[in-house]
Amino acid sequence: MPSTIVLACLLLAASPPDDRPNILFIMSDDHAWQAISQYGADRNQTPNIDRIGLEGMVFDRHFVENSICAPSRAAILTGTFSHLHGVPTNAEKFDGSQPTFPALAQDAGYQTALIGKWHLKSEPVGFDHYQRLIGQGLYYGSPMIRNGERIETEGYITDLITDLSVEWLETQRDPDRPFMLMVQHKAPHREWMPGPDHLHDFEGVDLPEPATLFDDYGGRTNASNLQEMTIREHLRPVDLKLEMPEWMMKMSEADRAAWDAAYQPKNAALESLELEGDDLIRWKYQRYAKDYLRCIASVDDSVGALLAALDESGLADNTIVVYTSDQGWYLGEHGWYDKRWMYEESFRTPLLIRWPGVIEPGRRTELLSQNIDLAPTFLAAANVPVPDRMQGESLMPLLKASSDESVEDIGWRDALYYRYYESEGPHKVPKHEGVRTRRYKLIHFTDLELVELYDLDLDPDELNSVADAVDYASVRARLEDLLVELRAQSQSPGRTVRLSGS
Repeated sequence: MPSTIVLACLLLAASPPDDRPNILFIMSDDHAWQAISQYGADRNQTPNIDRIGLEGMVFDRHFVENSICAPSRAAILTGTFSHLHGVPTNAEKFDGSQPTFPALAQDAGYQTALIGKWHLKSEPVGFDHYQRLIGQGLYYGSPMIRNGERIETEGYITDLITDLSVEWLETQRDPDRPFMLMVQHKAPHREWMPGPDHLHDFEGVDLPEPATLFDDYGGRTNASNLQEMTIREHLRPVDLKLEMPEWMMKMSEADRAAWDAAYQPKNAALESLELEGDDLIRWKYQRYAKDYLRCIASVDDSVGALLAALDESGLADNTIVVYTSDQGWYLGEHGWYDKRWMYEESFRTPLLIRWPGVIEPGRRTELLSQNIDLAPTFLAAANVPVPDRMQGESLMPLLKASSDESVEDIGWRDALYYRYYESEGPHKVPKHEGVRTRRYKLIHFTDLELVELYDLDLDPDELNSVADAVDYASVRARLEDLLVELRAQSQSPGRTVRLSGS
């Protein structure tokens, strides 16, 4: 009879290798889908992010359940809507004891790591290793928390997050276990501080202006006039690099010298200009948008470095690579910056996924997906049971399909629910909820008792609400019924009657 040691060795030798796919999840902060060339960007190019889509799949109708940072991050981790994961605004502390895809994957044998922005007030749970920013973090010289211990850092944060992530892949990863690495950038979050490699991008170039830069909101309800996020009035001197924040003293002498060389001549030249009215708005837009896009250039460099690390290590063929943002962003559309609205620029967010041997390269889908779908997708790919608590749907049918039509045969969703809770917070965007189908969007401003309805086929810029148009009465009634249905399915608190019948 074999000894215990011999038996253990025999069992180990008979065990198949763990060939479950690795998962590399890359998320930026506030990256507008319209600032990615795979989404038709007219102001910048993102060749490395594009590569994920060209070698994998681009989701053209991917949305968030709540367009603000902490709630979106919690939704991605838990696969649930904000009211269930407990972080409906940026004020709450995330409860890490609830099921999350990293913790469940860790329990199932994955090596898990998080590097970069966390922004959930509690310490990360479910990670073998983490090195997170403190709150929003700083663009230069940002202190971090590494596995519970504060450390000081130097340099530009996008580059640092990249270097730490590549180092983890090359020297800290356990080669005998599949991994799940979350790389989460601060950029291009406000105040849009470019890195030293891209300080002079777009100089001498006039960026195209969005067609709706001077939108007067005349075709909407008064809700649009309550916000405080206009390029015209609400960008601060520090946003426009007319003033520098105190923390910039943490920059190295070389970085500060490069920064001064980039901005001091431009600011000096500004003193001789007499800008007012629309000309001043145009100048603010150019200054803000260029800095925003310069930050994205560094994020794209980061994606390139991470893809190269996978190639060089031989990991690329068995690694799912995901690029997304925590929500969309206004890059001057409707005269705005920031997010929060259910309007398309902030509700919609980029999602590109590469999975060699599973996803047919170059695929695009217009089927409706949402950030709550990511957790069940990752668990399904890792062969880990998906908890019933998760409210999203695994995207595996979409990833494995050859066309949208083949997915529709299995009954993929045709509508999404959205809810925003933070009207008293920054920017004063009023609370609202809504439903989006492929063609229509109905938005209910819950405290104002206002309703907007958009025909996205005829009005993709959402300039004219048809909520009160006789020709759309039946559409509104159907969408109000659908809103009640989806609210109930999501277990969201709130009224349960039809709006037009109240």
